Amino acid sequence: MDNKLPESFSQLWAEMDMEQSTKDNLSPLHLHIPEPKFRPGDVADFGDIIVPAVDAYPRPDEHAMPADIHRLAYGLVRVLGDDHQAMGSWNPGLDNATLQVMLRKMLLLRAFDDRMFRAQRQGKTSFYMKSFGEEATSVATTMALDFDDMCFPSYRQQGILITRDYPLVDMMNQIYSNRGDRLKGRQLPIMYSAKDYGFFSISGNLTTQYPQAVGWAMASASRGDTRISAVWCGDGSTAEGDFHNALTFAAVYNAPVIFQVVNNQWAISSFSGFAGSERTTFAARAIGYGIAGLRVDGNDALAVYAAMQWAANRARNNGGPTLIEYFTYRGEGHSTSDDPSAYRAAEEYALWPLGDPVTRLKDHLVTIGAWSDAQHDALIIELSEYVKTIQKEAEQNGILGHGLHHPFETMFEDVFEEMPWHLKEQCAQMLEEQQDKFGPDWEAR
Repeated sequence: MDNKLPESFSQLWAEMDMEQSTKDNLSPLHLHIPEPKFRPGDVADFGDIIVPAVDAYPRPDEHAMPADIHRLAYGLVRVLGDDHQAMGSWNPGLDNATLQVMLRKMLLLRAFDDRMFRAQRQGKTSFYMKSFGEEATSVATTMALDFDDMCFPSYRQQGILITRDYPLVDMMNQIYSNRGDRLKGRQLPIMYSAKDYGFFSISGNLTTQYPQAVGWAMASASRGDTRISAVWCGDGSTAEGDFHNALTFAAVYNAPVIFQVVNNQWAISSFSGFAGSERTTFAARAIGYGIAGLRVDGNDALAVYAAMQWAANRARNNGGPTLIEYFTYRGEGHSTSDDPSAYRAAEEYALWPLGDPVTRLKDHLVTIGAWSDAQHDALIIELSEYVKTIQKEAEQNGILGHGLHHPFETMFEDVFEEMPWHLKEQCAQMLEEQQDKFGPDWEAR
């Protein structure tokens, strides 16, 4: 149509008919439905994953402008080469003792996961989530932070607590929701909270921790403090509005916060394509917000440590937020309620081109002469027995099915500094009904 106004409605309809005839020649619109490459019965082939050489993406200055380091959001930061040697500009240069501690923490996390997974299968608790294959993303990252930095975890970062030497018996008490549970059974198993250890309460609602971490970081900066915050989420959670709200606030106010996306390829049974991974990397989300973005080999513990160290130094020196994507793989089910054999190829983890984080760190230590296969095997046995001993201690406080572990009235407590009158009345009424129905000695039975 030209810019001349039609002289009549008849002329207008005629011109619209001409437009419609042009549209009739177009292909119909359609939606793209993401679909994983491999399903049960398929043989996984990760040949399309590009694993660049170590130092293909060199370490920039910690004060670099985000616009100058866009390449790092699309590459893959690596330190450990195929020969198990640490090399390149990202090599953090950790001494052997520190590397051995890192390996020990990762193995302890794996031993803890195995025992608690088994406890759930034995009916001792209702739920558990393992971090198998992702240990470096919680252990190595925590070792690169200061102890008083605040961590805002998702539900697969129990390695933070283990790295900071939080008592394993308290973690187990929480999983069992027993009378030793510091949270008094109010949280789903594995949703820990430990303020004194810089571990913010885990929420079952996805990504709520992201804006909370930004708020904490902003408060730290407004007080002139030196502490920073670090927050974790999975790839699927990046589709939540809270993720983007947090990045907006952090970018606007230059908050000292480190965003971490553990891209383990799967959000329960939905693969990462449903969160946008077919279009670009998760680290590339940083570019639109004008903040630094890094994409890291999540199974290379030294690369993970180096990336967190870089981002932490940057944040602590008023360089602003960083978004880090850890490219890794969830080795087992999403949780004890999940059966991954129903939606993905059976051997995917064994074929994952970036290997296993524990094995890679162990091979590095062996290669440099700071470890041996015999030491490794002995440590696995030692840690397994240690966790088993702690488990027996925790189970003395009760397990699932052993009755009520906390008095009824505790459900009314610890919300208000002083309980309001109407809650006092409700609590008294509940206790009266309990005694009328079960008798005065019910809780003791």
